[in-house]
Amino acid sequence: MRKKQEIILNDITIESVAAEGKALAHVDGTVVFVQFAVPGDVVDIKITKKKKNYMEGYILALKKPSEHRLEPFCKYFGICGGCKWQPLPYPMQLQAKQQQVYDQLVRIGHLQVPEIQPIIGSEKTTNYRNKLEFTFSERRWIYENEDPDALSPEQRLGLGFHVGRFFDKVLDIDCCHLQPSPSNEIRNFIRQYAIANGLSFFNIREHHGFLRTMVVRNNEKGEVMLILCFYHEDENARRMLLDAVADAFPQIVSLYYVINGKANDSISDQDCILYKGMDAIYEEMEGLRFKIGPKSFYQTNTAQALKLYQTAREFAQLTGNEVVYDLYTGTGTIAQFVSSKASKVVGIEYVEDAIRDARINASDNGISNCTFYAGDMKDVLTSEFIEQNGHPDVIILDPPRAGIHPDVAKVILEAQPDRMVYVSCNPASQARDLEILCRDYEITAVRPVDMFPQTHHVENVVALRLKK
Repeated sequence: MRKKQEIILNDITIESVAAEGKALAHVDGTVVFVQFAVPGDVVDIKITKKKKNYMEGYILALKKPSEHRLEPFCKYFGICGGCKWQPLPYPMQLQAKQQQVYDQLVRIGHLQVPEIQPIIGSEKTTNYRNKLEFTFSERRWIYENEDPDALSPEQRLGLGFHVGRFFDKVLDIDCCHLQPSPSNEIRNFIRQYAIANGLSFFNIREHHGFLRTMVVRNNEKGEVMLILCFYHEDENARRMLLDAVADAFPQIVSLYYVINGKANDSISDQDCILYKGMDAIYEEMEGLRFKIGPKSFYQTNTAQALKLYQTAREFAQLTGNEVVYDLYTGTGTIAQFVSSKASKVVGIEYVEDAIRDARINASDNGISNCTFYAGDMKDVLTSEFIEQNGHPDVIILDPPRAGIHPDVAKVILEAQPDRMVYVSCNPASQARDLEILCRDYEITAVRPVDMFPQTHHVENVVALRLKK
């Protein structure tokens, strides 16, 4: 078999930021996509993929750094899969995200849109997340300068994030800049306690071990919810660990555990058992109080979520007389956020636990004009449902990354609400859905919101109006 020829491109100047967080250059008319590059960098590139119209590669040597390039603030940069835009100044990140929205809606999607409003940047560019999940691994990621054979079993243990495309590789993390204190302190305490007391870490390939995953949630008050997931029950070991971490961190006001013996890490179908403290933590926005349980969906950047919801409410142009449908309502945050400006709000969400929280939140907030339903959107949102709950004047939708199901789009178009607000974390799927909706609607406003600094991800809000 002929050996594949190695392609190295020398002294290439990076031109701009591209999609999916990559940067691009042109070589002899061919586009080259490169990870971790900054416009203005002069680099040597090793090509890993060569197609007819483009190539992909990585920086083999940084010959001349761009004047814009920043030193990454995290020592795990380039190995950990997150925060890929650390070398890129934040204003350039915002500019790239604004361009991404334009490209998906206009250049690629060919949609007719008004001038896109300036992206709403985040005041915090680190320590902005209110939720992180970490994985225990019996076999952590081994660095190139390490000799695996020289490592003891304890030195091979890891507690941190999955590495890139490797489902079974976990990078051991002692400091993550995404979540405020005491997130790092809690994780490091648990790692040290587990090693000192001989608690086994999970083997992701062979499915054995005691400690599996942990989730840290926090609110703006600094209160913490900790969820520890075990692969099997060992009551004595579990109790000792839970008591130790609770005693060490009084900020943990809600402590849960899960026994998850199934093949995947998801706890959405598992029993979360309250061990100590409150059953939830709470977040407040504009005087509204929202309950966050162990399975609750809540925007992971709290401060930016407020700006996102304010934008959605502004785009809805409510007068107080409208029936509003909030599709993919989660814990009913947007529904309650707009309720004071509407006559009635109907929220629909797939996750039953989220709907239960939504009802509790509405009751606690003294809101009586919101009703919530749980179920698959394409099954719940039918013409019969609309007949029973009232014709929507305004529909607000905030679907998962994949966008809306064609059956849902069909029902929305049949319902013919006067206005819609489409909130999306994926402008590509949003553009696809908008093409369908724009058969009967025109886009009247677009505004991106940056929920995830240091990454290429962007939230986008679009307002639509029924064509006359």
